[in-house]
Amino acid sequence: MERIDKIIEFIRSRFPNRDFIPLHSPYFGGNEKKYVNETIDSTFVSSVGEFVNLFERKLAEFTSSKYAIAIVNGTSALHTALLLFNVSNKDEILSQAITFIATANAISYVGATPIFIDVDMDTMGMSPTALNSFLERNAEKKADGFTYNKNTGRKISACIPMHTFGLPLRIDEIKDICLSWNISLIEDAAESIGSYYLGKHTGSFGKIGVFSFNGNKTITCGGGGALITDDEEIAKKAKHITTQAKVPHPWRFTHDQTAYNYRMPNLNAALACAQLEQLPKFLENKRELASQYEIFFKSLEIPFAKEINYAQSNYWLNAIILKDKQELEAFLIKTNHEKVMTRPMWDLMNTLPMFRNCEHDELMNSHWLQDRVVNIPSSVRL
Repeated sequence: MERIDKIIEFIRSRFPNRDFIPLHSPYFGGNEKKYVNETIDSTFVSSVGEFVNLFERKLAEFTSSKYAIAIVNGTSALHTALLLFNVSNKDEILSQAITFIATANAISYVGATPIFIDVDMDTMGMSPTALNSFLERNAEKKADGFTYNKNTGRKISACIPMHTFGLPLRIDEIKDICLSWNISLIEDAAESIGSYYLGKHTGSFGKIGVFSFNGNKTITCGGGGALITDDEEIAKKAKHITTQAKVPHPWRFTHDQTAYNYRMPNLNAALACAQLEQLPKFLENKRELASQYEIFFKSLEIPFAKEINYAQSNYWLNAIILKDKQELEAFLIKTNHEKVMTRPMWDLMNTLPMFRNCEHDELMNSHWLQDRVVNIPSSVRL
């Protein structure tokens, strides 16, 4: 308990004068109120408004992508990405067991079945070695050029790796594997706005990348998500199916396919624009906190989750790795009792009732990490 008390004391020193320290709270210190008031004054508070268009342009610019589509939340953005690749209810999708439920839920929305692949210990994101091993053992390319699962006979149509806690995974290797097997790559970059690998922004390695701007993310607009791509046709189709597939006309309501009301409202986009303006400052602040944590936990001989070579993390949620599950439980009880919010990793997807029968590999790293990894307060401090 003495070691946990030291950790609580150090965290409180990073967030002084707070009775309760949340895991990650939003910071509104820019033009949020100004832009929201402008939106209200304009009366364009729904999905038709200038801030939606402005946010798309600014996000595309920030991520060095040609196009960005503003969507109501990250889960809907993942669902949209799968629709854009024509994933059907006969398909299987490669994902990871360590992820937020949204990844697996979006796969379920299109009726597909997830396959859960193990993660690397250092990134906590999908392991290229594990992915390649699974495909070599269980998959085959057929005459139509697509990859099929030898165990089920079903097409493996897409792969959705996730950059856990904002730590970039080895996405270049994942991309190469997907290309060799003709599997579509959708990057779940929901947690990694402002993270880079090999000098490229996360989400920009595959044809589609997806972000979330939920209330607990590095930048937030309450809800909100986005899809980025360099493919003009994908961008056009994404905007079309997220706006009810309405055919443009001055007054007629004509729709040419079944579609979705997924466009980000202008009110949310106003917040998003103000937050995006401050993102470089947020990232600098969060990296400073991560550096302080790393030095402190090194003195206690507790591993701190940090970026790998050639990666630059946004350190959305800082994480430490405790010695075993018993220490993890003691840590969670003590810190939360002392009003310092900490959280374990999500339950592994294959342990949830709706995904228990899904295929997966040994998940050795995933199980090991789940018993030891805990998130600690990571808010911007300005």
